[in-house]
Amino acid sequence: MTPFESLHPALQHHLVNALGWRRLRPLQEAAILPLTQGQHALLLAPTAGGKTEAGILPVLSRMASENWSGMSVLYVCPIRALLNNLEPRLAMYAGFVGRTVARWHGDIMQSARRRILRSPADILLTTPESLEVLLDSRSVDRTALFSGLQAVVVDELHSFAGDDRGWHLLAVLERIRRISGREQQRIGLSATVGNPQELLDWLAGHCEGTRTVIAMPPMAQASPPDVTLDYVGNLDNAAIVISRLHRGEKRLVFCDSRSRVESLAEKLRAQGVSTHVSHSSLSLEERRQAEQAFAEGTNCVIVATSTLELGLDVGDLDRVIQIDAPATVASFLQRMGRTGRRSGTQRNCLFLATDDDSLLRAAAILRLAQLGYVEPVRPPPLPLHLFAQQVMGLLLQEGALVRSDWTHWLWRLPCFRSIPKPELESVIDHMLDQRILFADSGILSFGPEGERQFGFRHFAELFSIFQSPPLFQVLHGRSEVGYVHQTSFQVRNQGTPVLLLGGRGWLVKFVDWKRRIAYVEPSAERGRSRWLGQSPPLHFKLCQAMREVLLSEPMLGQKTKRATEQLATVQSSFAWLTGAETALVHDAHGKTTWWTFAGQLANAALAETLRGAATARVSNLALAFDGRVSAESLTEELAAHAEDSYRPEFSEDAIEGLKFQQCLPAQSIREVLERRLCDKEAIAETLRTPRREVFLAEETDAVRT
Repeated sequence: MTPFESLHPALQHHLVNALGWRRLRPLQEAAILPLTQGQHALLLAPTAGGKTEAGILPVLSRMASENWSGMSVLYVCPIRALLNNLEPRLAMYAGFVGRTVARWHGDIMQSARRRILRSPADILLTTPESLEVLLDSRSVDRTALFSGLQAVVVDELHSFAGDDRGWHLLAVLERIRRISGREQQRIGLSATVGNPQELLDWLAGHCEGTRTVIAMPPMAQASPPDVTLDYVGNLDNAAIVISRLHRGEKRLVFCDSRSRVESLAEKLRAQGVSTHVSHSSLSLEERRQAEQAFAEGTNCVIVATSTLELGLDVGDLDRVIQIDAPATVASFLQRMGRTGRRSGTQRNCLFLATDDDSLLRAAAILRLAQLGYVEPVRPPPLPLHLFAQQVMGLLLQEGALVRSDWTHWLWRLPCFRSIPKPELESVIDHMLDQRILFADSGILSFGPEGERQFGFRHFAELFSIFQSPPLFQVLHGRSEVGYVHQTSFQVRNQGTPVLLLGGRGWLVKFVDWKRRIAYVEPSAERGRSRWLGQSPPLHFKLCQAMREVLLSEPMLGQKTKRATEQLATVQSSFAWLTGAETALVHDAHGKTTWWTFAGQLANAALAETLRGAATARVSNLALAFDGRVSAESLTEELAAHAEDSYRPEFSEDAIEGLKFQQCLPAQSIREVLERRLCDKEAIAETLRTPRREVFLAEETDAVRT
């Protein structure tokens, strides 16, 4: 019997006769037996590799064969747009075996929610935050709702595991496990990652049962991609190149900030290009209209942030264009994977670098991709603030909580079990001291400060584990356009602000500062919008690859003449770079730069350690000292500290960015941030690497990334 023949007969019939499928893809074939046997699994494939079907078809087969009843499957996604996008397809597959699908997230109307609670669908599409709402709502019969739950499918698992949303998801799933009285099969769908077994073990956690990583077989991989690296110098030139290349085709252009997305979209429209925009600060309706128009168009461009890196269906793409470079190899592969879906087409990506830094980074990413390297996805350590959030969530769920009972709900989770219990108890003690919690005869409830800080809008702040920036809603009449930071309203000469949203100008007519609303009308003037954000620190391996590019040629893809010449210019400014050493470069102005190529996290910790000798400005590639620092003094200062004593310094912004930090003792906050903002492996490697001194007779144009 083939794997396909082991699927439920109704599924076999409809896949062949309703969809006309002659065969399944290799990943889908490989997933059937492990998943129908109930194994925990991680399914790995590029975008459009058939992961959704590989994960859901065996689950539907189990559902029909084993006669599951009630809400038996949770399908969890990182963003609502992906849930909306997947619903019609999953509903069709579920319908093949007479089952139903429903969505539950923040955009779903109350009437629809009441229908779901009265008659739950077999498969519920949701987010971790919306699951928390279900658990914490007084109007939900949690036991009845989750009693039949058999399996959980987590789409885009890599996007969860790398930050605190992953810990939040696992904690919510653990609470659901206890309510349902059984362990659920856990299935993760992910793009390619560098540590798949670790990622699966993280997802399955303490669950019993067999665990299987299922990856697309090598022979199923597509032909080599068409990758080109170009240098254009600025965003205006990038718009000109995009407007003239690949006319008549659908082009998806990635920028790594909302401001750049808006600016490029405006420039493309000025070039007469049919342009759409997608990013997280546009209203839902604006994004839907843009994505639908792009999906239905042919000769057009959509400019987006990483929101379209995920598996949203925007139709068949012809080209992916990357402005500058993403922060990781994984992002590059995910973005390029949006192309080459049609038979006879090829995966492709055109890099348009606007400065030397991004040219060097793009070349390094291509080098690592050629070597088959993809960054490992590792959850952030020491989630003490998540423990505080979960204790408060349990208070909402249970109404009140015997202090010791948190162990019954959360202690099985590896992320909390790895922390000494007294340290977790100290978090509860601190919350009691700060009156966030109140205790009466060992029974915990919310204290006055907890009600004040988190009780707004029915404790809505508890359901998100990230600190939200203070954004203003932008309205045109009654229609929402999007959100901007308040600094967008600051203009020179006290003129009237013009915002740039959706690639269009909006004249600000009135700002309601108390309600944080800006009322606008369309404008032909050139606008500007701001959002606060920081670029992620680069991985040690990527910084090392940038060093290798400076020493030799990148490997993957082809370079235009412009890129070749500019890269040669960049390399010439690092002519002193040789061998495997780090370099202490002394310029003609009495300043020293230590080129470590270690990444910003490692460099920041090194700079803090060296503060006693000299103050340094930190980048991903180097430590820049204001004065002359000798190799001898550097070596002495480094030798005076044990390797495990290196600690980064962090700003008030870093503390404020840690959600629920007010629930933690000061020492715990410092410990969490120190663990998260220090790359010990990169520090150790840098300290083991020999250092040499270089004296320059004249100033160079060295890259400072």
